[in-house]
Amino acid sequence: MHEHTLALSAHLQDAVVACFGESFAGIDPELRPATRPEFGHLQSNLPLRLAGPLGLPPREIGARLVDALDISTGSIQRLGELGTVELAGAGFLNLTWSPDVLGRAVGGLLTDPHLGVPIPVTTKRVVVDYSSPNVAKQMHVGHLRSTVIGDALARVLAYAGHDVVRQNHLGDWGTQFGMLVEELLGEDLDDPAAVADLDMSELLALYQRAKARFDDDADFADAARRRVVALQSGDPATLALWQALVDASMAEFDATYSRLGVLLTDDDFDGESRYNPQLPGVVEDLRALGLLTESAGAQVVYPDAFTGRDGAPLPLIVQKADGGFGYAATDLATIRHRVDDLAVDRVVYVVDHRQSQHFEMVFAVARAAGWLPDSVEVQHIGFGTVLGPDGRPFKTRSGETVTLTALLDAAEEAAASTYATPEVVRMVANAAVKYADLSNHLARDYVFDIARMSATTGETGPYLQYAHARVCSILAQAPQQTYHVHTLSHAAEQRLALELTGFAPVVAKVADTLEPHHLTAYLYGLATALTAFYENCPVLKAEGEVRQTRLALCEATRRVLSEGLRLLGIEAPQRM
Repeated sequence: MHEHTLALSAHLQDAVVACFGESFAGIDPELRPATRPEFGHLQSNLPLRLAGPLGLPPREIGARLVDALDISTGSIQRLGELGTVELAGAGFLNLTWSPDVLGRAVGGLLTDPHLGVPIPVTTKRVVVDYSSPNVAKQMHVGHLRSTVIGDALARVLAYAGHDVVRQNHLGDWGTQFGMLVEELLGEDLDDPAAVADLDMSELLALYQRAKARFDDDADFADAARRRVVALQSGDPATLALWQALVDASMAEFDATYSRLGVLLTDDDFDGESRYNPQLPGVVEDLRALGLLTESAGAQVVYPDAFTGRDGAPLPLIVQKADGGFGYAATDLATIRHRVDDLAVDRVVYVVDHRQSQHFEMVFAVARAAGWLPDSVEVQHIGFGTVLGPDGRPFKTRSGETVTLTALLDAAEEAAASTYATPEVVRMVANAAVKYADLSNHLARDYVFDIARMSATTGETGPYLQYAHARVCSILAQAPQQTYHVHTLSHAAEQRLALELTGFAPVVAKVADTLEPHHLTAYLYGLATALTAFYENCPVLKAEGEVRQTRLALCEATRRVLSEGLRLLGIEAPQRM
């Protein structure tokens, strides 16, 4: 369909030159999807934009362009094969595709396994950094957003033809591990194999006991700090218990990712511990570059254009006064690894929006140090907060952050009230949670309303799954090997065909903007067009070429819905 749009745009440009001269050659008609069905399929405000330069009323300009397009001679003689154009309103051109063009576009979807999405001429290597839970801590509602958004973006970028490297920047290093290991030893839990078998509830209880002792027992706190030194120095016994804690946590994370249908694996874990040996080098290299400044004993960098509320320069702390390293040092080492070792072209960080300034400063320092060349694009994809029914950040009754497991349990409980099969319950619950998250603009907060999210009507994940199952049911009753599109005679057929042509452009848009809500909105529009088609165009009772055409539309819709849902990380059941 893209080539037809390009041809239509070229015809409009030719009409402008024919009417108003070569000085207007190459002007972009800026064709956009029509906002309402009565406005055709595409719209252009070209007459309005030409009114100033030409000194003519927009409607007069539009009328002359329509006349030129209707002449059907010379370079624009094929317009009639593409569709029709009419002048509307203050000076808009409404363009309607011909049924033949729409039919050929649907036929293309049926023969192209990649559904019209082109492979880029130049493939980019893209790191998507997402999820990032912490060892010995449960994943919570904030990890839901990072995990679901990151998984969808990684899927879309890979489908758009890029080389995607998934990285889960695991919180597996730092002072808390001295506290945890010291607590293990104090409880005589010194067998790494036994520690690796702890489940998440036991790990959480261990963390809570260790934290209480750290806060209340000065001797224990000192011992925990010494244990951090032992860990950083490579003490074998300390490292063995630390690794056991990591292994136990990773087993829990893997189970959660499997339950959610997220593509992250152990091979994608990129723990903070990887970069610990490199942190002194980060400090020394920044010092050698003349970027480092001492401030109250800490080693900091003052990147240009960052100031606090008082207008004073804002520091990025690379090494703390006590000699420890902050997140900035690890993030700088991570950038160096991704640029130097992974040879990336683009890095996408899917992290809560409260970290925006931190990442901006890290990126600025990495650029100033020459570690992040201009050819590498870095983007922080921040996201808003999940709210409870009271409109405040989602908390338990006791005021604690809601765990991801609790959210998924609630979604499955809601789905189980409608569906009996455990596998369908899991699929519907995941669809409800993921679609609700992805359909919102990333920066916006949203309310976790499980009743609304689980409904099979309205703009929800289960509604899209139901649409897919419905079209699968139709096709199952009329199985055939090949599908042929003949004449699209009914308006509902044409509307569905038009919606189908939007898949490739929306995939390209999400790959570019990294905003999944464009894809969710597209799939909802496709599902509603399918509903209108289903209600107005009998398929199984039709005969001859009409039946063949409608079955072809059903098959094309099934393929696009299935692939679109997969890109969101949502399964497309054949029956519900």
